[in-house]
Amino acid sequence: MIFVDQGKINDPSVNLAIEEYLLRNVEPGEDILLFYINEPSIIIGRHQNTIEEINQPYVEAHGIHVVRRLSGGGAVYHDLGNLNFSFITQNARENVHNFRKFTEPVIRVLLEMGVPAELSGRNDILADGRKISGNAQYITTRRMFNHGTLLFNSDLSHVQEALHVKQSKIISKGIKSVRSRVANISEFLGAPMTVEEFRERVLTGIFMGAATLGVPQYRLTAEDWQGINKLTEERYRSWDWNYGESPAFNVQKVNRFPFGEIDARIDVQSGVIRSIKFFGDFFSQAEPAELEQRLVGTRYAQADLQGALAGVNLADYFQELSQEEFISFLL
Repeated sequence: MIFVDQGKINDPSVNLAIEEYLLRNVEPGEDILLFYINEPSIIIGRHQNTIEEINQPYVEAHGIHVVRRLSGGGAVYHDLGNLNFSFITQNARENVHNFRKFTEPVIRVLLEMGVPAELSGRNDILADGRKISGNAQYITTRRMFNHGTLLFNSDLSHVQEALHVKQSKIISKGIKSVRSRVANISEFLGAPMTVEEFRERVLTGIFMGAATLGVPQYRLTAEDWQGINKLTEERYRSWDWNYGESPAFNVQKVNRFPFGEIDARIDVQSGVIRSIKFFGDFFSQAEPAELEQRLVGTRYAQADLQGALAGVNLADYFQELSQEEFISFLL
């Protein structure tokens, strides 16, 4: 096995691009181990409906990245207290869906550190019944990766808030995340350490005690970085990938304002509003159908809704409702 040092980059879009680039383009003749630590971000499963998984107002208020990954499974929260590992290997029968094989070296290191870690179910690592790691796989014709999280010292309040969907009715074909009781690995350690120290401990442990300088490494070349940067921009910073790849879904938003109740029924496909209808007991000077028609074809995102509503006097449709309040209601 060979280790790839990605330069301690914390941008989740870049880190996921590095992982995919290594999978598709770098074959050193042996398995690859990659570590990365991301800034606060929600990493969406490949087949999930992004809007359903995130608390949009909270995410925007706290500057949390939202990035879709290649692998399936549920949405997870990353921050600077979370270490991510990825084993990149061949598509072989003994590797596919064999989460035990890829979690065993990690569990071994955790046990050596005094953490009561164990594989639970198919792909989670627990400590005293609480989840400290989730794992997923992505498989191509020839190669695959198994990647996972290690909650070391994450802000668990953000975990709950960022992944909490505000009350609304969403009917979706996307895969739902399963919320579990989670814990930080740092809670189980006898002495404090930083996430960087933990990273080094896991790295040297996986390589059976070899000092970091003695760990075999593949160093990314200028050509590699050119490909990584291209993939970052074209996929992992793309709204179409992160939001537009969501399965079709229907949303019902209901709220009672001082002037009456608005019940909005929204049909979204590929992240774009295909139909929208307003019901309720409000009074309107203009026909709501005019507003509905204006919103059809708009991306279901804050900036795009702001653009579609530019110059619109919402008081003609809903008394005393500001644009900010209306967009917050829709999202």
